[in-house]
Amino acid sequence: MNLQARKPEPARNEYTGLANAIEKLTPDIPADWRAAWHRAADAGALRLMAQHAGMDAPADALGCVRAMAEIGTACTDNGFTMGLNSHIWTVQQPIAAFGSAGQKAAWLPGLESGRKIGAYALTEEQSGSDAMALETRAQAQDGGYLLNGAKTYVGMAPDCDVALVFASTAPERKSWGVSVFLVHRDDPGFHTDDKQEKIGLTTLPMGRITLQDCWIPADRLLGAEGAGARIFQATLDWERAFILAPHVGAMARQLRECTEFATARRTFGKPIIEHQSVANRLADMSVRLETSRLMMEQVARAYDAGKPLSRLAAMTNLHVSEAFLASSTDAVRTFGGAGYLASSQAGTDLTDALGGVIYSGTSDVQRQIIARLTAQNTGKIQ
Repeated sequence: MNLQARKPEPARNEYTGLANAIEKLTPDIPADWRAAWHRAADAGALRLMAQHAGMDAPADALGCVRAMAEIGTACTDNGFTMGLNSHIWTVQQPIAAFGSAGQKAAWLPGLESGRKIGAYALTEEQSGSDAMALETRAQAQDGGYLLNGAKTYVGMAPDCDVALVFASTAPERKSWGVSVFLVHRDDPGFHTDDKQEKIGLTTLPMGRITLQDCWIPADRLLGAEGAGARIFQATLDWERAFILAPHVGAMARQLRECTEFATARRTFGKPIIEHQSVANRLADMSVRLETSRLMMEQVARAYDAGKPLSRLAAMTNLHVSEAFLASSTDAVRTFGGAGYLASSQAGTDLTDALGGVIYSGTSDVQRQIIARLTAQNTGKIQ
């Protein structure tokens, strides 16, 4: 048998130091999340997929998702950990994959150091799941483009320094006429509204971006004109595959805390873990954690091997988002009245988990994608 040598995989505890550094920031995040962001970046949180000059090895997605899971276990602020991970996959990676040498040199050092914050500006009021049905327009003019339109539900929008803005340069070509632009906060005509308040992930800023006769030089076109659909599909696969990696760590934290509580809490003369209903919940939480970890690491290995991601990414996103929501519900039930208090971590996890079945495409959309790609690949699925 011909066995190919495989690169040794990093131990999961290799990232404990990074996770511990971010855990120490947790109390300060709500008061000054940007300062916490800088300190997390200083610890290396935004360089997990960085490709440095002179390195032969590609960036390691498996290492990145394992690090993010460790961070999700250590840091109880799911909005902050989501923001860090989303920044890597929806802002830094598109620039790294599709940007020119000049664009990479201009933007990536600041983004990876945390001194610049990026936003992924795709969604509009009338284009959510139908992402390419854009009303934002980019008209070629005087060595650049004049952008007009509005984006909503944009993570990091209120505080971003640069936004990856999707706009139509050739509306008649539909999705093939969409392009992506690097728009700076200081560009005339670029405006952000106040933070949109959410029921969960509250420390992840979200808001609207408005573009009013915003002129962008041609050298800030990301990729070629009309490459927006390709950039969107690649980024969407990365986002769906990896954005929930911190939630895998959060599920590990939930399971540990629920097990400790169920062992210590006594009713009717015995620990509640000895009651079958409670034990069943803990068993289900354990199974969800391990299956989510396996799926996350499987899709990371596929990325590292250069394999297609769309079907596996949708499956991973669907499973992990619904697993975190189910386990968060079970955590509240296990803690009982204490879990229903506004100050409880179990309650916070539950409202944070609700977003997972919506962003990156709803669970309904993920199921449609999985079914369609399964039908297309009948006979190839093992």
